[in-house]
Amino acid sequence: MARTGIDTSILHKGSHSASYFDVARAAGDGVEIVDFCIPCNPYFPTPEMFDELARDLKSILKYYPSDSSAITKKLAGVLGLHPQTVAMANGSTELITWIDHLLIKESVAIPIPTFGRWTDQPMETGKRVDMFPLQERDGFRLDLEEYVQFIRERKSRVAVVCNVNNPDGHYIPRRDVIRFMDTLSDLDLVVIDESFIDFSDAERYPSVGPDAVIRPNAVVLKSLGKNFGLHGIRFGYMLANPAIAGKIAKMLPKWNLNSLAEKVVHMISDHEMEYEESLRLLSRDRRSMGRELQRIQGLTVFPSQGNFFLVKLPNEWSGVALRDYLVANHGIMTRECGNKLGMTSQFMRLVVRPAGDVDRLVDGMLDYAQRFHSRSVYDTDPLENAGPRARWADVAYDDQPDNLIQYPSQRAGSEYTARRAAVG
Repeated sequence: MARTGIDTSILHKGSHSASYFDVARAAGDGVEIVDFCIPCNPYFPTPEMFDELARDLKSILKYYPSDSSAITKKLAGVLGLHPQTVAMANGSTELITWIDHLLIKESVAIPIPTFGRWTDQPMETGKRVDMFPLQERDGFRLDLEEYVQFIRERKSRVAVVCNVNNPDGHYIPRRDVIRFMDTLSDLDLVVIDESFIDFSDAERYPSVGPDAVIRPNAVVLKSLGKNFGLHGIRFGYMLANPAIAGKIAKMLPKWNLNSLAEKVVHMISDHEMEYEESLRLLSRDRRSMGRELQRIQGLTVFPSQGNFFLVKLPNEWSGVALRDYLVANHGIMTRECGNKLGMTSQFMRLVVRPAGDVDRLVDGMLDYAQRFHSRSVYDTDPLENAGPRARWADVAYDDQPDNLIQYPSQRAGSEYTARRAAVG
């Protein structure tokens, strides 16, 4: 049945999503995989930048990189930062690990759902994790005043905020984040994870990085892999006052960054305009993709300032079955959120991609709905004989729960198929 030939059992192994390489290897030669799972900038680096990297690949792979302090100093110069306020690492997850080991002593508060390492890492080292549940009825928006009250009641010693938050895409204005940091100046640490903030167009200067470095207990995290569309390089950095940044930097290995990361850091200043253009194109695609997803009856699309959308599937859809069906029959990878704390498998996170890929995604979702939702009884899993399933109920789309964010449908029905191709 699977047109791509992909064995979907690889999607059911482990607590994290299957990697692009796992899926591509399972698909075999000649099968194009469209990735709506990994939140990556599709417009950067440019083809010309990839050509430059390819020309230098031999020396990049053959020779040792400079030590981490030299690469960090170069990055600080490019970004206009004081080098003593920057610590650069092999991905933001490495920084989360060292923050946990060195700066989180007893307990940490974190809103959920969010990036899983913020809950998993401190739990693995025996810290108390105080989880502040975000509510679907509020669109998973974080109320900072309620969060501060929660932190005080639980006596949490470290507080974390992800802005923009993953997976819901909610953005908190800069002035409110600064007020939050100042309110909690008595804590051991306040962390603002800004891994996705470059994709926000809500404010001209959304980052609180410059504000964190002049505060006694604040840290800001950045993910270059996400921003620059280079997840495979694994590089990110943190901003903090020199005492905190220095404490982390001293613990990092001398050569924790590879030569490819060094090459890209040296390329950034020469391609600033291309990077800004990539963010503009992504903002355009986010608006367009939001409109297209809203055309799917019964699908709830949450507003986002990230390079992804959180959606809630119609009640009679299965997130796991849809994920498997899309990759097996349309070569589309998606992120089903059933393994995220504070979510269920009725939610999916869909990465913002160009219009042609979005057409393919929407066609695949409508294909799934037509194949399975139209049946009154559906006795087997769409991909495998996985045992009996529940009866599909007729959908009353006008009778949705009042705690969902509803969007007006601009086009009803399922006649949508490759419309952009049809109009040239």
